[in-house]
Amino acid sequence: MMGSKENILKTAVTLFSRQGFDGVSMRKLAKSANMSTAAVYHHFPNKQALYLQAMHFAFAKQQQAFDQVWQADLEADEKLSRFVRCLAEVLTTDVDFRRFMQRELLDADDGRMQLLAKQVFQEQFKQLMAVIEQKSGSQQQAHFSALSVISLVCDIIQMQPLSRHLPGWKKEHEQVDFIACQVLNLLMNGIKSKGSK
Repeated sequence: MMGSKENILKTAVTLFSRQGFDGVSMRKLAKSANMSTAAVYHHFPNKQALYLQAMHFAFAKQQQAFDQVWQADLEADEKLSRFVRCLAEVLTTDVDFRRFMQRELLDADDGRMQLLAKQVFQEQFKQLMAVIEQKSGSQQQAHFSALSVISLVCDIIQMQPLSRHLPGWKKEHEQVDFIACQVLNLLMNGIKSKGSK
């Protein structure tokens, strides 16, 4: 049986992903989790704390897969390839997590963005930057290149409902391996190897 705290977090991820931070009250969350509001406050002192823990909870399910990418003894190209595939897999299979991220980016609340950056995404981003620096031999393009990698994967998956109705669409365009392969093709042509002019 799921513990009460885990039940709250699971419910919170779903509600925050669908209704956003402002659309979810502690009372609404308690009702959705079949608990009293007091029971929710017993585990979380306020909505901000609950929100951050919900994002951690949503990401924790995927953390091990990303850690395996970074800890593997592989060349930079292979690490980048595995990261792109892992990210595509996560965003394709975990709809609540994807919506959670999309909604927060749209809301763009600076305080919540800082919390997410520092406490949830910073380590993954640093690892991705390190791989790009290793591949390119330059720190100058690492931040923007890392953003570009993540954006390409996120945007392609986010655009799927529209792309199905655009010319040239094929069902295979929504498969994780196809997405990863296409993104990597774009990246490898855009990130220069050491010694390139």
